[in-house]
Amino acid sequence: MENRRDTAKAERRSRIVKAARDLIRETGDAGLSMRALAAKAGVSLATPYNLFGSKRAVLVAVLEDIKGFGARFARFKSLDPLERILRAAKLAVSYYEDDPIFYRALWTSILAASASEERSAIFNQKRDGFWMKLLDDAVDAGLLLPDIDTAVLLRNLDYTFRSIMLHWVIAEIEIEDIQPAVGYGYALALRGAATTKGQQSMLKRLKALQAQCPAPGTKSRRRLADAETTV
Repeated sequence: MENRRDTAKAERRSRIVKAARDLIRETGDAGLSMRALAAKAGVSLATPYNLFGSKRAVLVAVLEDIKGFGARFARFKSLDPLERILRAAKLAVSYYEDDPIFYRALWTSILAASASEERSAIFNQKRDGFWMKLLDDAVDAGLLLPDIDTAVLLRNLDYTFRSIMLHWVIAEIEIEDIQPAVGYGYALALRGAATTKGQQSMLKRLKALQAQCPAPGTKSRRRLADAETTV
């Protein structure tokens, strides 16, 4: 009986997430109402609140609903743990590059949560577990210092990612600039927490990534190319 209830609950959650995704695609706006969301999902108005708690939590669930990520990431299992962290971040950003209008609308709404609404954590326990394992694997491999609190390190990597998303949302950087910015920020943080063994690989990655990052006060690569085309 309990399994049946859990299955029904999971099915309703899935319908709500799909409905939210569909509404954002149809309207180009993540500022959807819970009433419209419930109607689209074919559930009562109370159901999204009961299952998620807030509209922001629904949008976070949409953000986390990345199809095929696990299978695609499995291709990197032979890499060392630090490189796998950078590849995981790069893979996540690739979904944004494939669908920038959708993800920009989604992040705009998530970052603009109202003061009256509970600011629920952007990422859930399952997601945190995935990243924590990568960091702990790096410690076990002797690439990160054993006295580094990986939970604190993960939180600061998240801060880096969210800051870059904010700059993208407000159009200070272009979609193609996200990848090197995230990679550089992650590699810089990881190098600071790395052992001598891990520092060398992260320094190599930093040198490669910094050439791709637009310097402060300069145009992004796409804007620069557009400017050169119009001259």
